[in-house]
Amino acid sequence: MTGGQRIHLVDTSLRDGMSSVSHKFTTDQVAAVARGLDAAGVRTIEVAHGIGLGASSIQYGFAAASDPDYVRAAVEAVADADIAVLYVPGIATLTELDRAHEAGAGTVRVAVHCTEADCAEQPIVHARERGMRVMSFLMMSHKLPPAQLAEQAAKLDSYGAQVVYVVDSAGALVPRGAGERVKALREAISADIGFHAHNNLGVGIGNALAAVENGALYIDGSLRGLGASAGNAQTEVLAAALERAGYDTGVDLFPLVDTAERVMAPMMTQPQIIDETALILGYAGVYSTFFHPTKRAAKKYGVPERDILMELGRRGVIGGQEDMIIDVAAQLAGRSEVVGA
Repeated sequence: MTGGQRIHLVDTSLRDGMSSVSHKFTTDQVAAVARGLDAAGVRTIEVAHGIGLGASSIQYGFAAASDPDYVRAAVEAVADADIAVLYVPGIATLTELDRAHEAGAGTVRVAVHCTEADCAEQPIVHARERGMRVMSFLMMSHKLPPAQLAEQAAKLDSYGAQVVYVVDSAGALVPRGAGERVKALREAISADIGFHAHNNLGVGIGNALAAVENGALYIDGSLRGLGASAGNAQTEVLAAALERAGYDTGVDLFPLVDTAERVMAPMMTQPQIIDETALILGYAGVYSTFFHPTKRAAKKYGVPERDILMELGRRGVIGGQEDMIIDVAAQLAGRSEVVGA
């Protein structure tokens, strides 16, 4: 891809970032961040519970407000940006999607495991019939080689997704792997390509740049990198890096940095870093939202977090299998007791 190409930055601070604050952003905080992003020229802003529509529950954690309330707060705060929501089949329902749409969401991002594209057909068709823009996520994209990932992407394309994303849910990819997957999709589908990075191996920005170089037009980020486990590619850094690489994002860097520093930073409970758990999560290829449950299970059962994560990776667990964290921790604790007897 040549320099000067328009790259669309999508900010997910108010959705993926929710996972780092226990889904407790208030509607006022959502409005403040959305207002700053909009003023800086970010034209797609994702909001609501960190796991997506309908996830506020004892299983995934209760949010401070309802999904429609978050959407309305963001919609009322922006002048030009489109507000997006995440839909995970099996967690969200079509009724919840309709409520988010009625509250003002114009885009839905339908997220499925990379081998299960067929699960996305119903919500994609439903959303398109209602005039929504549809982006669709192939989560845990590192688990499929490029050609097989492209086959799944072709299904999403055929259902009507307008943007299909390579999603590095575990932060397990490095730039070559990210670029190869985007290239394979670019050769197989007519929809635009997106890329969503997590930063567990410290290469979130590098992966995003590799994705753009191979044909991705939509790139996700979050202010200050706020997101599950090690967080996401940092929106303000993406804007600067893409500009230096010769791409046009349509974003005004300094207001974006101001929003990151003066609005988002004071709202964060702690800096977004790559600690041991986040690093091993990416190395083992485990879903990013397993970060906090793994820490809790390790403390409860007295076993190392890295041992739990490596075993989860060996078993090939995916999003939705959070119960396996407790099973593995308990089993590891039992083995330790036997060895120590």
